[in-house]
Amino acid sequence: MLTTLRNAFKVKDIRNKLYFTIFMLIIVRAGCQIPVPGVNNSSIVNFMEEHSGDAFNFFDAMTGGSFMSMSIFALNITPYITSSIIMQLLTIAIPRLEELQKDGEDGRKVILKITRYLTVGLAVFESLAIAIGFGRSGLYEEFTWYYVAVTVITLTAGSAILMWIGEQITEYGVGNGISIVLLINIVSSLPDDLRELFTRFTSGQNVLTSVFAVAVIIILIVAMVAFTVMLQEAIRRIPVQYAKRVQGRKMVGGQSSHIPLKVNTAGVIPVIFASSLLMTPVVIAQFFNVDYSTIGGKILLTLNSGNWCNPQEPIYSIGFVIYCVLIILFAYFYTSITFNPVEVANNMKKQGGFVTGIRPGKPTSDYLQKILNYIVFIGAVGLLIVCAIPIIVSGIFNVSHMSFMGTSLIIIVGVVLETLNQIESQMTVRSYKGFLND
Repeated sequence: MLTTLRNAFKVKDIRNKLYFTIFMLIIVRAGCQIPVPGVNNSSIVNFMEEHSGDAFNFFDAMTGGSFMSMSIFALNITPYITSSIIMQLLTIAIPRLEELQKDGEDGRKVILKITRYLTVGLAVFESLAIAIGFGRSGLYEEFTWYYVAVTVITLTAGSAILMWIGEQITEYGVGNGISIVLLINIVSSLPDDLRELFTRFTSGQNVLTSVFAVAVIIILIVAMVAFTVMLQEAIRRIPVQYAKRVQGRKMVGGQSSHIPLKVNTAGVIPVIFASSLLMTPVVIAQFFNVDYSTIGGKILLTLNSGNWCNPQEPIYSIGFVIYCVLIILFAYFYTSITFNPVEVANNMKKQGGFVTGIRPGKPTSDYLQKILNYIVFIGAVGLLIVCAIPIIVSGIFNVSHMSFMGTSLIIIVGVVLETLNQIESQMTVRSYKGFLND
């Protein structure tokens, strides 16, 4: 990784793109420090501390701490991510959107435009819920409709600005801009989370115990990172052979190729789906006086990840089991809408391609579906391992600051690998251009 970055800074075009990306990220982090007008910061801090370990920690990790400080970027790019996922699902359900997606660049521009409008709509809805919810909890200096309107406008504008910054990074910088913004937000909270984690296991302990605890934590983190890298990079290659055929006066085909199927085909999407589905009612309930002694309150406690894997109250770990099942189900669901074995098999048949030992057509699609089901299960189990370990450790040892693990770790590794691959691709293209010019 360091070698790639060092070589990239030697190339003027790529170096300028890196500088532009860094400059935009500085703007992002600066905006995360500007509070929303009218918010009582001390009340916000106290409210968030009372709900430490609850669902708010997930949103705070995604926003780089700007949610708990209620800055102008409190919503960050979560509305854009949500709208992008919704558009992907609607593309499968609505034929017109599916046609637009297949229309090439023009169709994708229309879908992107719809995604932007949907992002603004979601930002308005989320900011309104936050403004009213926090207002009822007494977190405003004055809870009036004026301050509610100011909060809605500020948070919506902040989310729109970050969406624009992400698109600018994609066009003029390096990597996927939205992913880069999400990455810097997560990374910004790493120092504080690591310090609190080490303090939790070393405070009040003797030197030998402290050294052992630090060593175990470091080994666990390194092992988790290595496992996540393997999970993100693992690929099952399906060998494909193309038959020779006459095209005009030339004989074409006859070459060998392969279909790359990623083990973690769905990426972090299943985890986000499962987490969002379980946490949404919990987050909404935080703004109201819910009686947790009732059946509804018990259900909310079960859905709250802060109560999972607690040896004192094992009944709430039912929510953890539901979470694991949802990850597996969403992994299969999302993969089914992003990879169509029947379409791939038909395209191969039209081009004269076939999988060795498998007849073209339906036998090929059945074979691909069988392989896909197998590797999706492996990928889903891998996601479960990455996400379950920090939840189990948090529940058993009562550690609330492990936002850099689980979902965040998958995002960090995925974005870093994707960005490095893009930098290497740009350097390779530049090398080819230089060779041709010579």
